[in-house]
Amino acid sequence: MEVLSREGFAGLTIRMVAAEAGVGAATAYTYFSSKEHLVAEVFWRRLATTPAPPNDSPDPATRAVAVLHHIALLLADQHELAGAVTSALLGRDPDVDYLRLKIGLEINARLTAALGPDADPSTVQSLELLYAGALVRAGMGYASYQEIAELLERSARSLLT
Repeated sequence: MEVLSREGFAGLTIRMVAAEAGVGAATAYTYFSSKEHLVAEVFWRRLATTPAPPNDSPDPATRAVAVLHHIALLLADQHELAGAVTSALLGRDPDVDYLRLKIGLEINARLTAALGPDADPSTVQSLELLYAGALVRAGMGYASYQEIAELLERSARSLLT
């Protein structure tokens, strides 16, 4: 993601990434149909390979808040990538649509597991909406990811009490 850090999302191209990686552009396009697809894939892989934090709290709200806080901070130390993820996930690329679905299902599964076997689907959906809104706000630069994580925690606790 050195190219993204150097060029920004607007200047990022698959050709640049391919050159940096030492592969041909045609090879890169075999795997990624667009820069949005590439960035969404980076986020998906980070989410998929970072397990939910262990939380033995007997309180479902505490467990759900821990999940949201953890996901919100996945990109906190990489501001350029975080903004790019927001832009990429809001795009219309069919390959991004697929990744957006996978990301959503993973977040849903983590929240449902945190809330327990009797989790109300509408509560899970509300928490997902809180997260999505927080991601957009952070990606637009209204607050740092740390601030967004704290706001997300307060909002989730308010919803769950």
